[in-house]
Amino acid sequence: MKILRVAAGVLAVVVLQTSEAQNRDESIHVLPVQGNVFMLVGPESNMTMQVGGDGVLLVDAMQAPMVRQIYSAIQQVSKQPIRYILNTDADSDHTGGNEGLSKLGKSRLGIGTGTNTVVNAAEEGAQIVAHENVLTRMSAPSGKQPSIPFSAWPTDTFVSGKKELFFNGEAVQIVHQPSAHTDGDSIVFFRRSDVISSGDIFVTTTYPVIDADKGGSIQGVIEGLNLIIDLAVPREKQEGGTYVIPGHGRLCDEADVVEYRDMVTILRDRVQDMIDRRMTLEQINSAKPTMDYDRRYGPPTKFVEAVFRSLSRSAGKREPSGAIK
Repeated sequence: MKILRVAAGVLAVVVLQTSEAQNRDESIHVLPVQGNVFMLVGPESNMTMQVGGDGVLLVDAMQAPMVRQIYSAIQQVSKQPIRYILNTDADSDHTGGNEGLSKLGKSRLGIGTGTNTVVNAAEEGAQIVAHENVLTRMSAPSGKQPSIPFSAWPTDTFVSGKKELFFNGEAVQIVHQPSAHTDGDSIVFFRRSDVISSGDIFVTTTYPVIDADKGGSIQGVIEGLNLIIDLAVPREKQEGGTYVIPGHGRLCDEADVVEYRDMVTILRDRVQDMIDRRMTLEQINSAKPTMDYDRRYGPPTKFVEAVFRSLSRSAGKREPSGAIK
């Protein structure tokens, strides 16, 4: 009987693991948003796709093993070649597919002017565009071997606050937000379609992920969320209008971003007040400043620590700003 019970237990575990594997959705789902823009929903992160007569423009690239599935999903919507891949940060769930997707695409002939004109660009694959800090994170210091292959690096970078393209009949703005999730974050605004791709500045599944080691800060996240709110225009009663595709999670509009921004600002102010009262990180965690949001956004420990580090680092330099508008 004991042997039978053990065998039954093992069988139950195997059945449970098999069931969980079957329920885990590893496919790519294509969601039409509005205008020329689609949302590609993957198992770990989202992508944004703009299509038209000029070709396909992608925002982010998921992980490398997803390339074939991503390409198959693109082909369901457009047979045009991939021309651009825009990276909103350097994380692997946003850049992992850069190399594979770029090789499956083609740059446009004669891009740029003068010495910047690309010659025989159709043979070079899709252009990868990002802020210069993304390239810095993906490459390596002189004389050292980078962990990411050269062909996955951005081929076109910008250092000022914004880069603009005109593609598929609409203006596309890539706007850098300093020191948010990291120091290389950008949002992408499709002006005619009225869609914003936020990258990891805005997510719906967790508290903000602030990578302090890569230049991230709580204040930068709030300023990035405020930027999205400034650009978004609701259609009626704060619903519809400009749609926002988060780095992770469901399709949103301005009201969702406002709610998230308010939550982040409230928690920033709570932690700041505790720091002002000279509480340690351990004491702040024990006080549970995020308790009323934890059921919605999950375990807060890493978030609270990141906020504590961010605010402590900026103490004495400036007071927190970015109050609710």
